[in-house]
Amino acid sequence: MPSPLADKHRALLLRVGAVAVLVVVVVASYRLFISRGPAPLVVYCAHDSIYADGILRAFEARTGIPVAVRYDTEATKSLGLVEMILEEKAAPRCDVFWNNEVLGTMRLQKSGVLHPYKGPGFDRIPASFKDPDGHWVGFAARLRVWIVNTNRLRASQETVDGFLAGPLDRVAIAKPLYGTTFTQYCILWNLWGEQKLKSWHGDCRARGIREVAGNAQVRSAVAEGTCDLGYTDSDDFFVAKDDGKPVAMLPIRLEDGRTICIPNTVSIIEGTRRPAEASQLADYLLSQETEVALARAKSRQIPLGPVNEADLPEEVVRMKAWAAEGYPLSALGSAPEACLAWLKAEYVQ
Repeated sequence: MPSPLADKHRALLLRVGAVAVLVVVVVASYRLFISRGPAPLVVYCAHDSIYADGILRAFEARTGIPVAVRYDTEATKSLGLVEMILEEKAAPRCDVFWNNEVLGTMRLQKSGVLHPYKGPGFDRIPASFKDPDGHWVGFAARLRVWIVNTNRLRASQETVDGFLAGPLDRVAIAKPLYGTTFTQYCILWNLWGEQKLKSWHGDCRARGIREVAGNAQVRSAVAEGTCDLGYTDSDDFFVAKDDGKPVAMLPIRLEDGRTICIPNTVSIIEGTRRPAEASQLADYLLSQETEVALARAKSRQIPLGPVNEADLPEEVVRMKAWAAEGYPLSALGSAPEACLAWLKAEYVQ
């Protein structure tokens, strides 16, 4: 039979063991917490990662706020991220949405998933490139442009107008179901009305215009001489120019002389658990520093707020004047929904 002394000794050992286990658990939990650190700010980003990632990492380094980024894919473009944000409305995972266009962002605004915010970044962007209530703000834009093969055509508006009056079998355009071509169609729907747009579209197809998958294919067709002229974006034009192709660009102008300027947009998601950090990132993206950095990238994004023009490439300075004449996209109203319904009936069988 065990002695009372042995029982006391065993009890003491059990207590010591329990304390040791507790210490190990606490230390392990603390180490796990430290290794995880603060939860990151979640950013969904539709801009090309090759340009966006450096901006977001610079923000991390500047503020100490960790950022987790989800990029879109070329196949889904920005539409995939828009749909994802809508699907997550009840339990949002995204804190900040960096979109590469406006229409998808406006759709999110109408769905009530964007949180209004007006900080110093909001104040430096012109009214035509932001929601007046602060649900989204534009920055670092691109333009809809004509890309001209200079071995085939003179790069002047007079030459382009004359060329468009004839057969269009050597003119390329992306299918307008999505992307910036869709934005262009929405503007024309809003400006011309439904019937005039449909008539123009039908006439272009009847005269043999070449419809391709996207703006990159338009660029390639003109750069390689398959087509002489194309509707594309300024960032796609610069890819061909930097490759040494015989190309020039002109801004696509509406009948009233305005251009089609399509900015990136930043918005904060309603229900974010990190409103202070999300606001910091929004202001950083809307800063002069970020706009200049994106202007100096190969895509030559166009600053919308005031910047020191001495910091910009010469070609971006020229485009900045064109962008200032841009059609106000916030005035599109219900045009995108109506235009998309028609285009789906045209293209989706």
